[in-house]
Amino acid sequence: MQVKEVMSRRIIAISPEETVAVAARLLSQHNIGALPVCSGGQLRGMVTDRDIVLRCVAAGQDPGQTPVQAVMTRRLITVAPEDPLPIAAQLMAQEQVRRLPVAQGRRLVGMVSLADLAAQPACAMEAAGTLAEISAGLLHRT
Repeated sequence: MQVKEVMSRRIIAISPEETVAVAARLLSQHNIGALPVCSGGQLRGMVTDRDIVLRCVAAGQDPGQTPVQAVMTRRLITVAPEDPLPIAAQLMAQEQVRRLPVAQGRRLVGMVSLADLAAQPACAMEAAGTLAEISAGLLHRT
């Protein structure tokens, strides 16, 4: 199976100029943990709930005044729609993330999550292994 067969095409994104407070509200409203940051139709980065807490709130910044671009992760790890699902699982494990932007070039076309992989019977064991690797990485981080 390919990423495009399981990815979500309904993308909630934010611009780099928006405030961190707006990003936090979007994360809460949509019950998600990460937002792609896009401008000019191009993927520029990702902002996660963790980015907001560590790079804004814990750093004493005002979420209502701080732009997303100040706290977003600029290093992009993406998959292509045509990539096989095991490639997405491998990247998630390697990079310790639960979701990946799906891009054609720098244009965002979807998002794929560990839950998307786990919902596929053919990938259930791979998803479980990926989650175990991510969890082990998180334990070593603290």
